[in-house]
Amino acid sequence: MSLRIGPDGLARCAWVGDDAEYRRYHDEEWGRPLHGDRALFEKMSLEGFQAGLSWITILRKRPRFREVFAGFQPEVVAAYGDDDIERLMADAGIIRNRAKILATIGNAALVRDMAPGELDAFMWSFAPEPRPRPASLEEVPATTAASDAMSKALRKAGFRFVGSTTMYALMQSSGMVDDHVDGCHRAHPPAEA
Repeated sequence: MSLRIGPDGLARCAWVGDDAEYRRYHDEEWGRPLHGDRALFEKMSLEGFQAGLSWITILRKRPRFREVFAGFQPEVVAAYGDDDIERLMADAGIIRNRAKILATIGNAALVRDMAPGELDAFMWSFAPEPRPRPASLEEVPATTAASDAMSKALRKAGFRFVGSTTMYALMQSSGMVDDHVDGCHRAHPPAEA
């Protein structure tokens, strides 16, 4: 089953399930073009924290992630030291994974050292040409040649927790690809501003 009818009568991609926050995320964020170095750094970081977990877990913890990571301002996060790492490791409001925390801090330093707009332009350079809308969830890939290339380029630049599956999830959530399945009420959105 690729579609699910919500309590509001709207058809959505079935992965949304019955969770109200997931419905809001699907309807208002997922698949809409996202731009800006800070916004894409946040998305990269959260997708990295999600690796091995469900996205709803990250979505529910996102407000706390934003608090403890200073709104994902790269210049602030890049300056985090040992005391900050220990503070983050003790915070039950986020995912307490040392490797992911260290990757976020290291990735922030890389973004901080880029020219304004460079991360945005770099990541969007991997956005593939639009492809036919998936008819079912089974047609939605976990990785693509574009996510493989983005992952490889990011790793070469020193970024961590940016595997191909993670980067494809980022491409979906930031609107670089549109994987709303046919019949989803977001499958044919009005023109984006």
